[in-house]
Amino acid sequence: MTNTNNNADISKKSMDFARKELSAILDKMEDLRLPIKAWRMLRARSRLRPTKLIKVRTRHLWLLLLIATWIVVQVAWTYVLAYRHSKCWITTPSFVQKLFRPPQDCSICQDIQQVDKLSAVDPTIFEQRYAYSGKPVVISDAMANWTAPTVFSFSFFKTLYHGEEANCQFFPYKTEFRSLQDVFDMSADRAMMEKGTTPWYVGWSNCDERIGVILREHYQRPYFLPATAESKKTDWIFMGSNGYGAPMHVDDVDYPSWQAQIKGEKLWILDPPRECHYTCKRLEVIVHTGEIIVLDTNRWYHQTKIISDDMSITIGAEYD
Repeated sequence: MTNTNNNADISKKSMDFARKELSAILDKMEDLRLPIKAWRMLRARSRLRPTKLIKVRTRHLWLLLLIATWIVVQVAWTYVLAYRHSKCWITTPSFVQKLFRPPQDCSICQDIQQVDKLSAVDPTIFEQRYAYSGKPVVISDAMANWTAPTVFSFSFFKTLYHGEEANCQFFPYKTEFRSLQDVFDMSADRAMMEKGTTPWYVGWSNCDERIGVILREHYQRPYFLPATAESKKTDWIFMGSNGYGAPMHVDDVDYPSWQAQIKGEKLWILDPPRECHYTCKRLEVIVHTGEIIVLDTNRWYHQTKIISDDMSITIGAEYD
């Protein structure tokens, strides 16, 4: 009888202690403004579990809590940026991209040995073979009537964006620039890639409708796009010097895209989706001045490198 009473007292004390622990945790949670779910199943509950499971599960729960908190913060910040710049494409953190990317169908790259280069392409044929299949292609005659090759330059863009905030997407890559205005504030010698100056490569999207109208005065919707396809209004511009480019990455966008090589030459290195590593091969293609590459950057991992001595300037957009 005595043992039974002692066990009951111990059990009661344990429950009282657990309640106090839970109360303390809830108070701390309230002070930190954290959701109840973040604290549920932690210290108070672990007191009621066998010792062996406490260490393992508590450690794992804390790890899951840290990961979940990091993801929530990153996604929340992404939506803050999206709210501020609703006209722009906002990227999701690469870690989150990889974590939640759906598996790809390897038919997009299976049996592809090289990137085709075509000219005089019929839009119907392009739609059937390339537009939405995921198969990359380069069109060599799509800029015949464009004035962009003779107009676009560093000074052209500097004048075009003078006095504009340009609060859209900006990619500094391996430079010290923090904004597009920083780019246009660099010295004339560096801008013109004079010997002894630091190389640079940047990219940005244009969300300004006024500037978009001016840009489209110098290029047209690529002739090979299907009649029903719409080229999106957000222009993507990339500019820089020899040896520089974008590192291997995959985009988080809704549609395939085209990119026109206005000036210079650029090497594209294409890796298939990770799950197709043993099914598909890496592809490489050089896009010359006057050529347009069409690629589903949301499925193909891609890297670029400027191989021309002169400045590389490209412009592109998504199409549906």
